[in-house]
Amino acid sequence: MRAPSLKSSDFQRALGTRPVARTAHFFLYALPRLSGNDQVVPRRAEKTQTDLGVAAVPAELSTGEALVSPPDVDDLGVVGPCRFGLVLPKKQARRSVTRSLIRHQAREAVRRHAPGLASQDRFGPSLDAWVLRLRAPFDRQLFPSAASPALSAVVRLELDELWGRLAQDSARAQA
Repeated sequence: MRAPSLKSSDFQRALGTRPVARTAHFFLYALPRLSGNDQVVPRRAEKTQTDLGVAAVPAELSTGEALVSPPDVDDLGVVGPCRFGLVLPKKQARRSVTRSLIRHQAREAVRRHAPGLASQDRFGPSLDAWVLRLRAPFDRQLFPSAASPALSAVVRLELDELWGRLAQDSARAQA
């Protein structure tokens, strides 16, 4: 069964942390798994009379007590296989063919490198997802074709370098 896709709240959590690895064009973020007590139960805001400039008496709802809604399914932190998200802004990769090429190369890099990193235990069961962000455009003068074999090779090498740096950092952290 396929792992659920990342939601916007997951991307916000990941991009709000420091990248675990970086290259000239990419940042890689590790998104830790939420524990049960990290869950925030959303509640309906209760208006008080002080919001309206009157004495501090809570306003009563005509329907009775405010109900606490359960957490969204998207925010439950499903335990399962590691997920992968990509941020490929049009500002950095104008052509959709280029974004598609990077997307395919990035997924292949995850298939090649993520199992080895999971076995090193630095990003073991506490890891929920990886998020890869394109941070700088590839020079259109060097790669005039959006899906050239040369661009594909450069993207693959840089992604291998990114995951290789992460594996080296993980090995150093364990030593």
